[in-house]
Amino acid sequence: MPLSNTPRSYGGIAKTFHWLTALLILTVIPLGWIANDLAEAINDPSRASTPAEIANAVRFFSLHKTLGVAIFFVALARILWAQTQPKPGLLNADKRLESFAAETVHWLLYGSLVFVPLSGWVHHAATEGYAPILWPFGQDLPLVAKSAPLAEFAGGLHGILVWVLVVALALHILGAVKHHVIDRDATLRRMLPGRAVAGEPPAQRHSALPAVSALVVWCIALGAGILTGAFPAHDTASRADARLDQVQSDWQVLDGSLSIAVKQLGAPVTGEFSDWTAAITFDDPPEPGPAGTVEVAVAIGSLSLGTVTDQAMGPDFFDHASFPTASFKGEILKTETGYEARGPLTIRGHSIDITLPFALQLEGDTATMSASLVVDRLEFGIGKTMPDESSLAFAVEIAVELTATRGRELAADTTGSQRRPLQ
Repeated sequence: MPLSNTPRSYGGIAKTFHWLTALLILTVIPLGWIANDLAEAINDPSRASTPAEIANAVRFFSLHKTLGVAIFFVALARILWAQTQPKPGLLNADKRLESFAAETVHWLLYGSLVFVPLSGWVHHAATEGYAPILWPFGQDLPLVAKSAPLAEFAGGLHGILVWVLVVALALHILGAVKHHVIDRDATLRRMLPGRAVAGEPPAQRHSALPAVSALVVWCIALGAGILTGAFPAHDTASRADARLDQVQSDWQVLDGSLSIAVKQLGAPVTGEFSDWTAAITFDDPPEPGPAGTVEVAVAIGSLSLGTVTDQAMGPDFFDHASFPTASFKGEILKTETGYEARGPLTIRGHSIDITLPFALQLEGDTATMSASLVVDRLEFGIGKTMPDESSLAFAVEIAVELTATRGRELAADTTGSQRRPLQ
């Protein structure tokens, strides 16, 4: 069997690309459906997930993503090889409607083989997740930033394109069966291993119309996806508690962030609260001693934690439905070496006294601070069904950064509020 194509038949390399692609697609699609079912069960806020369920979901998602990346590179190699080869003519080119449909489906297949895995890869790179691609080259993509809206758009696009791929694949298979069983020509046989004898193809009529038709199909699919809600808005404010009441304070927070980081199955997962308030009194004393007070309230429902956000809201974790806010009320002290805040941190109704050292820069009436603290999730009753660190680490790092100004009025919609601006 020759390796290169001829005008009548496909060569060994083209056949290898074809059947390798088919094997990968018929494996990756069921893996994705199984992984999605497992994820829906894990993210159900009415039930607690077990470490075994999470491990299974991670395993299936990782395999799905890894095979998807493999399909992407195999598809690129296949397309590049096809550009160097003569394309065997359609054996039904004299049947204009059939040949038009066949070429349209081929455009859909080739486009899907690139854009389905690419959209999934963008979704993976843009979100914080816990199911890595199983390769040593990192998890990110150039020019793709961590962004929940981008991740949700790419995820919706991925789902739509998968269905286009499934339909195109089904039509492709049905067409091959028709050629073999009804037409009894060599269309299928010349893609099978070995040397297939095929007659001279009829005169070919090539145009841009099948490619345009494929583009129209994708546009229709995207339109249907928009109408059916395939692109959900990223809106943590839809949770009932996601906006806190404004507070009065001597210091107005101009900007800042409140984030957490934890390891799940050994992989880091980071998230950020988009809605929190801080009431601060502070006067820098000349000597170590009391310097002020701070009272922080955090809307748990405003947390974005990548692919595990819904799971984090569940009863075994933050239990957002029962405990919609967390709080910290502390005394600010100047020490011999810097500053710290001491007081109870309350999460899920559990109050633990903490000491939060922080770095502070003062320039006139503007203060910039940064701090981080590691707490044990079990002390707050978080993840009690995971009493070891094989699935979820005990240590959770809390990091806060803010810039505040003393006695300055903010814009009308945030006056008196230490709300961190919604992103």
